Amino acid sequence: MQHDADLELFRDNFRRFMKEHIAPHYEQWERDGIMPRHVWNLLGENGFLCVDVPEEYGGYGVPTYYSLMLVEESARAGYSSLSTGISCHSEIAAPYILNIGSEEQKQYWLPKMVSGEVVGAIGMTEPGAGSDLQSMRTNAILQDDSYILNGSKTFISNGQHADLVVLAAKTDPQARAKGVSLLLLDTHLDGFKKGTNLDKIGLHSQDTSEMFFDNIKVPQNQLLGQPGQGFAYLMQELPRERTAIAATALGAIRGSIDVTTAYVQERQAFGQPIAQFQNTRFVLAQAKIDELATAAFYERNVELYQQGQLDVATAAALKSFSTDMQMKVADNLLQLFGGYGYMSEYPISRFFVDARIQRIYGGTNEIMKEIVARSLLGK
Repeated sequence: MQHDADLELFRDNFRRFMKEHIAPHYEQWERDGIMPRHVWNLLGENGFLCVDVPEEYGGYGVPTYYSLMLVEESARAGYSSLSTGISCHSEIAAPYILNIGSEEQKQYWLPKMVSGEVVGAIGMTEPGAGSDLQSMRTNAILQDDSYILNGSKTFISNGQHADLVVLAAKTDPQARAKGVSLLLLDTHLDGFKKGTNLDKIGLHSQDTSEMFFDNIKVPQNQLLGQPGQGFAYLMQELPRERTAIAATALGAIRGSIDVTTAYVQERQAFGQPIAQFQNTRFVLAQAKIDELATAAFYERNVELYQQGQLDVATAAALKSFSTDMQMKVADNLLQLFGGYGYMSEYPISRFFVDARIQRIYGGTNEIMKEIVARSLLGK
């Protein structure tokens, strides 16, 4: 992957932004269980949202790896809640509109997403349908010039702040996969209700919600793409989402190594820094080796994505590998902190709890293995 001077300058700008606007407040946001809405406006004003969106829709039109760098760097800094929020907005919701949307939809939504005026989310998961999307029950029935939307979704990242949800719903309830369509749902429409902000074991300041739809009239012009093509569009867009999850994983692995390397050189045991014990050195070395392997796999995937050649199975393999590695590294490095690793005030503890969800959302790692198996066995 190119590491050009412009990218490094952009990275430095983002690190400065986080130091000024995120670092002083993040602990409090984690305690509050939510980030304030104005964080999105700050991100937009400073040019850190949807940066690969073309200039005619307000973005910079830069390569995708600029956008993914923001996901990685926020995770590396220990702000996985921010990383996940940016990822859902810029790496998941916006590309659906850019790649599938009508010109009118792009002109209306994308500049608002770039500026932070609109926060984007994706609505797939339901209380009774997680990875099994075919059994979704949310339905949108066309009447005159509107879809009448009923149902609910859960575990929706950015759910409290979302102004726009890229929503999967059955427009033909009789058909299974063929009955699913995507809608652009404006959350300010009558009949939309947000549930409470869900209480999670990690990613505390990442707002995650249930959503309820009660006879919402969604204008027909907010259908995304063609009716009944929802599954095809999901297959097309999920590789980007899974690559973004890997960007969070890689950033978190690097961040875990950063904080542990500093700690083991300061912490004394038996009259010497614990960095001098062979076990410490070997555990850290293994973490570095795991980081290098993850980075190589990740960068290859980003190159393939840029070339339009990243297939579903390769993205699934990366998602599974990188998030398993993230969890393993966080667990092994936390051990080097001893009892302090279990204390919330030590950043390694947050790397550990924030890692756990990565193996679940975006399709569980078990589903990722099934996708890879199908690519090998044909069914």
